[in-house]
Amino acid sequence: MDDRRPARLRPLVDGGAAAGVVAAFWTWPAIAAGPWQQTVTGAVLAGVTAGAMPLRWRAPAAATLSAAAGTVLGTLLGICQDPMLAAAWCLYPLAIEQARRTRIVAGVLAGTFTGLAMVTAVPAGAQPGPARQVVVAVAALGVAWLLGTATGRQIATAREAERMRVRLAVARDVHDAVGHALGVVLAQSAVTLSLPGTREEELRDTLSQVEAHARTALEEVQGLVRALRAPDGGPGPGLDALAAAVRATRAAGVEVDVQLDAGGPIGDRTAAAAFRVAQEALANVVRHAPGARCSVRIGREGGLLVLRVEDGGARTPGGPPPPAGSGTGLRGMRERLRPLGGTVEWGPRPAGGFQVTARLPAGDVR
Repeated sequence: MDDRRPARLRPLVDGGAAAGVVAAFWTWPAIAAGPWQQTVTGAVLAGVTAGAMPLRWRAPAAATLSAAAGTVLGTLLGICQDPMLAAAWCLYPLAIEQARRTRIVAGVLAGTFTGLAMVTAVPAGAQPGPARQVVVAVAALGVAWLLGTATGRQIATAREAERMRVRLAVARDVHDAVGHALGVVLAQSAVTLSLPGTREEELRDTLSQVEAHARTALEEVQGLVRALRAPDGGPGPGLDALAAAVRATRAAGVEVDVQLDAGGPIGDRTAAAAFRVAQEALANVVRHAPGARCSVRIGREGGLLVLRVEDGGARTPGGPPPPAGSGTGLRGMRERLRPLGGTVEWGPRPAGGFQVTARLPAGDVR
């Protein structure tokens, strides 16, 4: 369904509501008023009130005040029987817009109730059932205000949730893209510094690899920025980018064995999520188990794509102790897979080392 359809229907709905208000509450009282001057005045005020109603989404405050003023004046002159339904119609989007700034809505309501008080001061013979008309008007305005403010708060909450979702997605992508490269750089630098009698040639080779990893991280960050700027930036790199992550991991001193057999086509979002999980798992091996042997297994089990990353937990002899982890990357894996209906588990292996197992639908979840 086209989400823009309700917005396209608004002019038709508002126009129909305006015609209904004029036909029901203005036409006969203006004709029956007697002198032609009254009829002309009724037509002008009815035009002002009806013309304000289709403008309620563009200028809700002005539309509400115009509809209320036209209705109050028409009622005072005995040429209108509208119990402020036109004003209530315009008040609803104003209450949505001002859901967190209720003073403006309260001001509009106060002005409207003042007008109603003036109406009730007119002798009973000047208009039919003034007390009943005021009761209906207060009810209509109150309901419109309550519904509008409730809807406005729901919209504000949904927008805030969307902003938080985008922030978390950006944080995960930056962590995954930069964290892996920096982990490799850190591991290579630490190993090189810990080796006695490192030759200039070896240092140059290490620095060359560090530069390559830093350049890769910069390119990934630039790609993320371009994706955020684009209307539809796509899901990001897929499993075809896994080879580069494996090469970087091997350059950091970790032996990596890869087995990839997807068993059929994989959705783009699924492939992107699987790559990010594998990238983060490899980065954790580099950070927490330098020099370890690692395996990456990707295959299909039924309708699920299953990813397993395991390491033996061996450390490079004489190397620095691995840094303590914050758990951000592991939590990011779970947050990344949850919208796709996937799951991820991690923990120590019985034979030593660590393992990460992710399962997610092979096709994209829409």
